[in-house]
Amino acid sequence: MDQSPNEAQIKLLFTKSYGQSGPTPDQWKAIYANNVHFIDPTQERHGIDAYILAQNNLIQRCDDVYLKPHAIALNDDVAFIEWTMGLKIKGIEFIYPGATRMTFGIDGKIIEHRDYFDFIGPTFGPVPILGNVVRWLYKRFVA
Repeated sequence: MDQSPNEAQIKLLFTKSYGQSGPTPDQWKAIYANNVHFIDPTQERHGIDAYILAQNNLIQRCDDVYLKPHAIALNDDVAFIEWTMGLKIKGIEFIYPGATRMTFGIDGKIIEHRDYFDFIGPTFGPVPILGNVVRWLYKRFVA
């Protein structure tokens, strides 16, 4: 990759239907730098091998995963992507709307990937009893 990905390439990167396999390690390594820094609300990882492990762990914990991109904004070496992620776990579907900021190195590979999304509400909201507590807490802090 000689330059940062364009909008179509980013859209492809953020598209996965239920039933479709996730990227292979070679596919990840083709677009992510060896020293990539990955952050999301649940973890922080350094290096391509740690990033791949994080992605594989997510896929293995779930019955299935989907990812659908929406708005994409590119500005020089930075991209923002709005997306929706769905996780099916033990017959329950969890939906996470979110966004990602990616920074590209001079070789066009991703050197930083940061995901922004609400992990607590969609994860614990559907759980009986616990969901009521989560909604009550959100109302106390947000309303």
